[in-house]
Amino acid sequence: MKRLRIFMIFALVAVSSVCMADVSSFQSGVPRYATDAYPGFDIQEGVVVSEKKKPKWFAFLNGPEKDTPFDQLQWAVACESEGAYRKARKGYDALVRNWPSSPEAPVAQERLADLELSVYENPIQAFTEYKYLLDYYSAQCDYSKVVGKMYDTARRMQATGKNICFIRFENRVETRHAYEAVVFRAPGASFAPAAMLAAARLRKADGEYDKAVLVYETLQNAYPDSEESRYALVEECETRMKILDLHGYNRTRAVDTVNFLRSALRRVVDQEDAEEITRHLAEASAKLEDEAFASAKFYDSRTRTKRNARNAYGEFLKANPEGRHAEEARARLDELAGETPADTGDGAAASLPQNEKMEESVK
Repeated sequence: MKRLRIFMIFALVAVSSVCMADVSSFQSGVPRYATDAYPGFDIQEGVVVSEKKKPKWFAFLNGPEKDTPFDQLQWAVACESEGAYRKARKGYDALVRNWPSSPEAPVAQERLADLELSVYENPIQAFTEYKYLLDYYSAQCDYSKVVGKMYDTARRMQATGKNICFIRFENRVETRHAYEAVVFRAPGASFAPAAMLAAARLRKADGEYDKAVLVYETLQNAYPDSEESRYALVEECETRMKILDLHGYNRTRAVDTVNFLRSALRRVVDQEDAEEITRHLAEASAKLEDEAFASAKFYDSRTRTKRNARNAYGEFLKANPEGRHAEEARARLDELAGETPADTGDGAAASLPQNEKMEESVK
C-alpha cells in the first residue's frame, strides 16, 4: 500500500507538470500542434511547420544591401515608403534569411507578408509569410494580431482563387489548408469555428464527403456553443445523405444514417433546420425500407422455399407495417398462402422434370 501511494503521488505530480507546461506554452503564444485532434484535416509537411529560410545563392544579387540588420531594415522601409516595392520585398526577405536571430527579423517578416497582401495582392504568398512568422517568431510578434491576419488572408484566398495562365480557379485545396493552419495555430480564437466550418465545406465541395463529416463532427465537439456548430449539424446531415446516395444498398450505412438523423432531430432547435432534417430522415427511411423489401423479395423465387418467402415478408411487415411496400408484401403473403407445393416453394424442385431441375440448379 505504501508503494502504491508513493507511485500515485509521483503520477499526479507528473501529470500536473505536463498540464502546466502545456498551458504556459499556449499562454506565451507558442503554437500548439494537436494534429491528432483534428480528424479530416490534412497532416502534411508545410501545413504544420514552414520550412526554415536559408540565405540564397549568389549573395551579390540576393544578399542584403547593408552590413547590419538594423541598417538593412531601415533601408527596406525607406524603399517601401518611396514606392520601390520590389527592392523592399527583396530587402525584407534578405534580412530574415541572413540575420534570422536578430530582433529586426520578425519585423521584416511581417512587413514582407503585409507587402505581399496589400501591394502585390498575392494572398497565397502572403499567407505563407504570415505562417512563417508565427512558426519561427511567435514570441516576438503580436500573436493574436498575426493569426487574425492569417484568417483574413485565408478568406481572401477563397474569394480570389488562383490564376493560372489568366484562367481563374477556385483553389479549394490550398484554401482549405490555410483554414486548417489557422485552426492549428489558434484553436481558441473567436474565428476558429468559422475557419473549421469553411474547411469542412471545402471538403464537401470537392466530394470528399467522409472527411467532411469528420470535420463537421469535430467542430460540434470542440465548439458546441458556437453558431457554426448549428450549421455543422445540418450540413453533416446533408453530407451523410450524399454518402447514402452513393451507397444506397449498404444496409449498415443506411441504418447508421437513419439513427444519426433521429439523434440530430432531437438536438436541433431551429424549426427550419428541423424540417430539413425531417425530410432527410424520411428519404433515408425510404431507402432503408426499399432495401428491406428487396431482401424479402430475394427469398420469393422458384429456387427458395415458400416458408422462407413467408418468413421474409413477415419480418418485413413487422418492421414496416405502414411502409409504402406493406400492401404489396401483404398481397404476396396471401398469394403464398393459397399456393400448393407444386406451385412454388416447398417440394417444388422435386416435381420438376430432370432437365428443368438442371436448369434450376444453374439459376
